[in-house]
Amino acid sequence: MTKEELESRGNNRSQQPTSSAFREFIGSDWGPRVSNVERGEAADYVPARHKLVSERFPGERLVIPAGGYKTRNNDCDYRFRAHSAFAHLTGLGGEMEPDAVLVLNPVEGGHEATLYFHPCAPRSSEEFYADSRYGEFWVGAQPTLEEMSTLTGIRCDSIDNLSDALAKDLGQGQVSLRVVPQSDARIESQVQELRERAEIAQEAEEADAELSEALAEIRLRKDPWEAGQMQHAVNSTREGFDNIIASFPRALGHHRGERVVEGAFGAKAREEGNGLGYDTIAAAGNHANTLHFIDNDGPLKEGQLILVDAGIEVDSLYTADITRTLPVSGTFSEAQAEVYQAVLDAAERALAEAQKPGCKFRDVHAVAMEVIAERLEQWGILPGTAEESLLPDNQWHRRWMPHGTSHHLGIDVHDCALARKEMYLDAVLEPGMCFTIEPGLYFREDDLKVPEQFRGIGVRIEDDILVTESGAIRLSEDIPRTIADVEAWIASINS
Repeated sequence: MTKEELESRGNNRSQQPTSSAFREFIGSDWGPRVSNVERGEAADYVPARHKLVSERFPGERLVIPAGGYKTRNNDCDYRFRAHSAFAHLTGLGGEMEPDAVLVLNPVEGGHEATLYFHPCAPRSSEEFYADSRYGEFWVGAQPTLEEMSTLTGIRCDSIDNLSDALAKDLGQGQVSLRVVPQSDARIESQVQELRERAEIAQEAEEADAELSEALAEIRLRKDPWEAGQMQHAVNSTREGFDNIIASFPRALGHHRGERVVEGAFGAKAREEGNGLGYDTIAAAGNHANTLHFIDNDGPLKEGQLILVDAGIEVDSLYTADITRTLPVSGTFSEAQAEVYQAVLDAAERALAEAQKPGCKFRDVHAVAMEVIAERLEQWGILPGTAEESLLPDNQWHRRWMPHGTSHHLGIDVHDCALARKEMYLDAVLEPGMCFTIEPGLYFREDDLKVPEQFRGIGVRIEDDILVTESGAIRLSEDIPRTIADVEAWIASINS
């Protein structure tokens, strides 16, 4: 049996008619399609993003695929989400546009963008009723070339013409070719074949990595539209946290109360946005001391804290990233409040530092760690002083705060991660930069170096920060964070 024969069995269940008579019948007597496509809000900002990339790679053809569906099981796919670089450079969000490719083609004075995708097929075609990937009967009508151009402001062409476009003037000292790696295996293979044919395949891996690096770095500063999307994501996430608190009474009586909490947030994410920006952490009690606890399979108990790290990804694919540590019974115990206040003080110190002119990204973490080390010294947990702990060769305090205090945020929850160190960690904060501040303390219940009253307590407080011309601000200012405000928030929803 051949591979093709095995794969063809996946069509056994369709039982579709294949006669030309049926195709003619199903394709007849349909009213005209009505188009309501308008220019997208991001379209006015996309040319400036293209210009930033163009300046880095003059004379080179740049290939930015959207990617395709990923198989979940058998013939079922995960929901489609475009590669972040493609989404950023086209303004397309939601579940648009699988298998599309943006090409920036070198022209005099810069680059010309063309978006290649699978446009709407006529109803007289077999695709209309038989193609489960693109067929209108299965997934709805694809946009036409004209509609997509209206939406994005980008010149559009059929994906069928991509091969010829990529091959044009390739090699002989005319045009070189870069493609975003790990974006679409089919397109990457096609590009590599063209490179080899034109004898320009040398150092292709390094060239493609440089493209990914550049596409990450141009996202370090958000434009005004992106900043608005970030605020929208944060506002939606606040509503999700309201849902979480409202779920506490039911969660306390459920054997998987953490999943009740997770589900309450997830429902709001699908109602108000594209979905979750990342898998929700809903970690009650000692589970909070596992940094990426996404099993969420435990109960909630009276008197516990629950650490919830969650963000809604809005339709434009920009996501919030918020953590709140909440007392499920409505009030903090004395020990819980003491740990919580230490983390809150570190967060406040970090924001104050970010507001200073000339502050570097790494400075935000450094000052937060000063607060954490000072508090640990006061509790008698460190083997020496806070000052000694902060020395590079010691770092004892990091046993209880092992992660970084900040990361960039945007169209990825860990945005711009491929940027160079000097553009990220060592960079001075500039207007448009969006990042988190998220200190924490994690005292595992079996950690004998920790005072007994603190064991089993894990606290993280995470806010989303935008640098403006007048300083750094919390986009999440309206999500309660002080002890008094958190307790009042829970009481207002569950009283």
